[in-house]
Amino acid sequence: MPLVSMRQLLDEAAKGGYGVGAFNVNNMEQIQSIMEAARETKSPVIIQASRGARAYSQDRFLYHLMIAATEVYPEIPTVLHLDHGNSVETCKSAIDMGFTSVMMDGSLLADGKTPSSFEYNVDVTRQVVELAHAKGVTVEGEIGCLGGIEDGHGAGGDGLSHLTDPAQAEEFVKLTGLDALAIAIGTSHGAYKFSSKPTGETLKMDVLIDIHKRLPNVHLVMHGSSSVPKELQDIINQYGGKLNPTWGVPVEEIQLGIKNGVPRSTWTPTAGWQSPARSARSSPKRPRSSIRATT
Repeated sequence: MPLVSMRQLLDEAAKGGYGVGAFNVNNMEQIQSIMEAARETKSPVIIQASRGARAYSQDRFLYHLMIAATEVYPEIPTVLHLDHGNSVETCKSAIDMGFTSVMMDGSLLADGKTPSSFEYNVDVTRQVVELAHAKGVTVEGEIGCLGGIEDGHGAGGDGLSHLTDPAQAEEFVKLTGLDALAIAIGTSHGAYKFSSKPTGETLKMDVLIDIHKRLPNVHLVMHGSSSVPKELQDIINQYGGKLNPTWGVPVEEIQLGIKNGVPRSTWTPTAGWQSPARSARSSPKRPRSSIRATT
């Protein structure tokens, strides 16, 4: 099966009531491990690369590794997605390379650090939508800013500094025509997201639910949704590692998100990443679609 668009995958996930994991990669071994987990769980998968990963792999190596993945695992519907594109030019280069999905993160300026204006975000996202849709490529945008920094990208601070405004999210989708919307509800990039198990004060699922009510037909995306389970923290520390206590997004909150418009959640592979089917299905009895159309 060739690479597919993320829109196709998310449409099928929404119909089937399940979530799809989006996993950042830098090399062959990470791609192999993710594809093996996808095969084991019969799950579709979004494999995504940041600007840093593209530079590290010199782009063509990464692209051909993904082509090899579709040949070795032909039964797995697979998306190649650009994570947090910082400019129209970055997204265009990914589209020209053969990526089937791109994220234009106009919530930050092109430096990838400074929060932008709503008008700037609308302008650059709409430009990418026009370029991408002409070639059948999916576009993800972001409104609000996640906390933390990943691969040099991010506004820093905690996840509550730049939460998504639901009314603004509604207008943003209308003005851009994008396919998927990443929202800021308290999650952060990196392994250390919460210093204790998140509550409604730190993880704003009520904001997500409000946005879904306003935009019931729009795919929402939860970035920064990985976790390092306590049992794995203990094993790592037992054998010479040094991980401070940390909490990620609980599986039950990811499942709540799936029920409210989130067919995609984003993970950066860490010691604690879980396969998409095991960590993100809204119901263990839901059938998984055989076609799949994310940090």
